[in-house]
Amino acid sequence: MAHRNDPEVIARLLTAPGRWAVVGLSQNTARAAHRVAAGLQRTGHPVVPVHPRAEEVHGARGYRTLAEVPGRIDVVDVFVNSSRAGAVVDDAIAVGAGAVWLQLGVVDEDAAARAAAAGLDVVMDTCPLIEVALGAPPARGGLRG
Repeated sequence: MAHRNDPEVIARLLTAPGRWAVVGLSQNTARAAHRVAAGLQRTGHPVVPVHPRAEEVHGARGYRTLAEVPGRIDVVDVFVNSSRAGAVVDDAIAVGAGAVWLQLGVVDEDAAARAAAAGLDVVMDTCPLIEVALGAPPARGGLRG
């Protein structure tokens, strides 16, 4: 069965002041991940870059893998090709993340089902900044918190 995004889950993830690990985030300002991570920070979400180069981005220390990130990860934001998304989702499950958010254009039904079965909230094929623009509230303590 195809995954359907739950508007209540989207609103909760965007409202709660959770820590987001952005997989695929680098210093490349031409990439959507760079802009979206900045937007998440502006709306009150701490962002952790996860990229093989482990670069510092937007003032946040980067890590090569989700397993290297210390502390709780509330949302894993997946900015990789759909063919690689399943491995990232499996890593998110392994580290005990609370949710996975597969970005606009990133679709993996099997991975979404695995995450849901493991108890993670799942959002797929949409962008948090688009959802905010459509009316989802920012995190408490963010710009309008």
